[in-house]
Amino acid sequence: MSTALLLLLFCQSVLSAASGIADAAAAQMTKFRVYQNDQALREFATETQAIAYAGKFGYSHVEKIADRAWVWDNFPRYKVYQNGQSNPKWEFSSYAKALSVAKTLTNVHIRDLENIGWSYQSYAKFKLYQGDNTRTNWSFLTLADAKQEAKKWGNSHIIDISTNKWVWSNLTAIQKIAQQKAVPVYQIAVGGTSVQDLPLYSFLFDAIQASAAVPGSEIINTATGKIVHSNEPAYSVMQNGVTLHSFISLEAAVQQAKKTPNAEVIYKGSVYWSGIPYLAVYQGENKIRSFNAKSSAIAFAKSYSNSTVRTIEGRKIWGNTKKLIYLGWNGSATSTTVMNHVANTQGLSIDSPTWFELASADGTLADTSDPSVANTFNAQGVKVMPLVHNQFDRKMTTAFLKNASAQQTFINQLTAKLSKLGVAGINLDFEEVAGSDRTAYTAFVSALAKAVHAKGLQISIDLPRGSLSWNHLTAYDHAALAAVVDTIIIMAYDEHWSGSETPGSVAGLHWAEEGVKQFLGYGIPRSKLMLGIPFYVREWKLDSSNKLVGNRAIFMKEVPKLIADTNAKGVLDPESGQIKYKYFKDGYTYLFWAETESTVKARIDIAKTYDLAGVAAWRLGYESSALWTMMLQMK
Repeated sequence: MSTALLLLLFCQSVLSAASGIADAAAAQMTKFRVYQNDQALREFATETQAIAYAGKFGYSHVEKIADRAWVWDNFPRYKVYQNGQSNPKWEFSSYAKALSVAKTLTNVHIRDLENIGWSYQSYAKFKLYQGDNTRTNWSFLTLADAKQEAKKWGNSHIIDISTNKWVWSNLTAIQKIAQQKAVPVYQIAVGGTSVQDLPLYSFLFDAIQASAAVPGSEIINTATGKIVHSNEPAYSVMQNGVTLHSFISLEAAVQQAKKTPNAEVIYKGSVYWSGIPYLAVYQGENKIRSFNAKSSAIAFAKSYSNSTVRTIEGRKIWGNTKKLIYLGWNGSATSTTVMNHVANTQGLSIDSPTWFELASADGTLADTSDPSVANTFNAQGVKVMPLVHNQFDRKMTTAFLKNASAQQTFINQLTAKLSKLGVAGINLDFEEVAGSDRTAYTAFVSALAKAVHAKGLQISIDLPRGSLSWNHLTAYDHAALAAVVDTIIIMAYDEHWSGSETPGSVAGLHWAEEGVKQFLGYGIPRSKLMLGIPFYVREWKLDSSNKLVGNRAIFMKEVPKLIADTNAKGVLDPESGQIKYKYFKDGYTYLFWAETESTVKARIDIAKTYDLAGVAAWRLGYESSALWTMMLQMK
């Protein structure tokens, strides 16, 4: 076998292995997101995993991340109401379950949440009284049922609730005469004031008969002060908050409400019958439209920004209101590495693989992009904005910025490749640019941004946190750059870096927040600003005289093991807002300022406090997968 053939077979083997690894990473990428109401909880690679997790929570649903297609939910379809009130225990997925509960209750109805009105109702039509007293359980669906109970009680009568009339009693003729001759105690009043020209009545039946001719009247037992009968129309038919009609009986009110669009029947502040769809779409706090079906409401809401789908009680079950953007840098061009990084995340909005670099001052573009990775991420709903850098070569960059032809060549090559890849845009990371090149660099970024925008793409730029006292001496004209790019990312880390002469935090929380204030002070819109956050720490090595002799970077995910292995002791450092750890080994003292879930949360809180577009993490792969569950929930 020839050497050439062996080499070919070897290359094919390597490519096949790499492809297999990439496929495995793609399979591990999260494709489904679990929500409770409208709040994201966690992401999963498979629909089965997502549904199993979502089933642990009430009012949860599962969506495909790529297109937010709703694939599963456990929202109730039917609700049971008693006297206009419901509770979480009376919410059911099936009508049969709802009905089994409703039949154990009185004055009850079931609402199909995807329809208006009642699916079932069991409201009393007759009320039993003994004298002028009644009981809560003396309400009956039929006159026969009421009469059956009345057999147990003397001096009883029955009121037909729908007409508010006395329809039956078990009083004998002698009892009626005796009551008519008793001391008069029943007074007819309206609004608490007795009706003139009407006497007091001894027999309640006579008082009820007389009060029927006085609209809105009540009968008061003057001996007890109790209202014993009412003609007040307490059931109101309302439309858009305005009372249209009022009725004595629920039945009459419902019949009227059925004829009136979007009407409700209200009794003592509770809704007894509703013709208003259960769901509504809001943009901000403005109600746009109502819907019966979830699918219709969500499909409509997707066409509006800053929208939510809410139940009639105000519960938000879906939303696309502004959420933080999460960008992650890979710090690598290797496809398997990039794929594995993203597979480890949840809620990642933008991935930025290191695919391009300025190779030389003549504008040559070095390209290590992988279209298959871009296609995979696009399909998963993760935008791709590759990073392009200048090798952090100051001398080469200066020469490049003096050569208009070289810049045009570079811009043409880069934008053509971005279009071909189908990515969302480009992340520009030119560092170590000479301060004397400030004007030239701004002109280059302006030209690049114009060409990128012409392709329908976006451009973000990474700028060091720096200092208000000397940023004007650097190559970065913050205000001018903000005017031409879509996003500025504050690299709010390396407060203390590998070349620092004193140990300290990679990014103290107060230092990072102060950087945000400074960038806002340059006039950069909040919507264009993202906070760069570190997923690493720096460990400092000091000798016996406390002289700094070295340092090294440590991945964030390695910190817990380092603490355990060295028995490092931590105390809160007020200056940085972080826990400062110390341990001793082989005559040396080691210090590091821990980056943990709580500090990442604090950095995200800074972005939220100042209403920034989002956060950008340097870099993916340094963190544990568990961190992303918290980050997803904070979006």
